[in-house]
Amino acid sequence: MSLKNARFSVSCSSLNRLFLGFACLGLGFLTACANVIPPCNAKTSPPSSEFRNTQWELVRWNLAPNTRGEVRTRPIPQGDNGNPIQIMFDANGERISGSTGCNRFTARITEDARGFTLDQIASTKMTCTAQRMELENDFLYELNDYRSIVRNGDQLLIIGADREVLSFMQKNNAAK
Repeated sequence: MSLKNARFSVSCSSLNRLFLGFACLGLGFLTACANVIPPCNAKTSPPSSEFRNTQWELVRWNLAPNTRGEVRTRPIPQGDNGNPIQIMFDANGERISGSTGCNRFTARITEDARGFTLDQIASTKMTCTAQRMELENDFLYELNDYRSIVRNGDQLLIIGADREVLSFMQKNNAAK
């Protein structure tokens, strides 16, 4: 049998089912990412000067998409003393500090043409529950290994190399 004579018959119902399947997959992906994908007017890698004297609280932690493309969220419990995970940028634009809900941390801000990076991350070493210590270690790892920062008004997204997304909301500073 020659290739010229070979015919593949695909029915319209098969094509419709395939199209419907892809449409549902795409809609599911967009719905899962709705809280992750910022609008077009959001700033990617804004200068650290835009963050001076600001405080942010972690409100959502999206894990990397699974093999089916589904975005899952990680629970973010309040700290052992009711403290949320927070980051605060200093007035000079040189450091951030914050709370992991258990321990305090600090990091140096280094800036270049592509944006800013965080290094010299250090934290206190108080003992917390095993679950909290795991969350704290993962959070500090994400700060150390992020790839981009996006700001959209009072929302800040820190996107990791592993495609995890930390979503923060800006908090009012008490000492303005």
